[in-house]
Amino acid sequence: MAATMPPSIAIRHPCDTPAMPSPASLPAYLDAVPASQRALLETIRAAARAAAPDAEEALYYGMPALRVGRRWLVAYAAFSAHCSLFPLGGALLDAMADELGRWRTSKGTLRMTAADPMPAALIAAVVRARIAEVAAADAARREARRRSSGSSPAARSEEHTSELQSQS
Repeated sequence: MAATMPPSIAIRHPCDTPAMPSPASLPAYLDAVPASQRALLETIRAAARAAAPDAEEALYYGMPALRVGRRWLVAYAAFSAHCSLFPLGGALLDAMADELGRWRTSKGTLRMTAADPMPAALIAAVVRARIAEVAAADAARREARRRSSGSSPAARSEEHTSELQSQS
């Protein structure tokens, strides 16, 4: 029988520990953020909201996030030693690698501290790039659907008109 490690002994990096338990609402999350992280989190939030004024704020896996319709743009969170911005998808971080270099810590995370915050203009650029990425993906999806339907709406309309004329 294989030995298992009790959950109380599980090894975790202190920076990966959330600053608080998962909240029930966005205001509850923001109210519970420790003062040491609150100013930085508010900077991230304000820059993201300014770049996406039509986006809705909601919780995404317990983190504050912005979405347009059903498509998530970015999420952000406070941790015990830093705050993170999560552009939720695509090759955005690779495309902006030069600008994001020192804040990028993993495949989908931009990590910053109060001592080394990401400029609000750069946060806004990430959000705008994510909006463009979502719009391009939606357009590609619509085009693929249109192609898979067999013909264009105009061609289907002409076919329908021809059928009606042949029936008379």
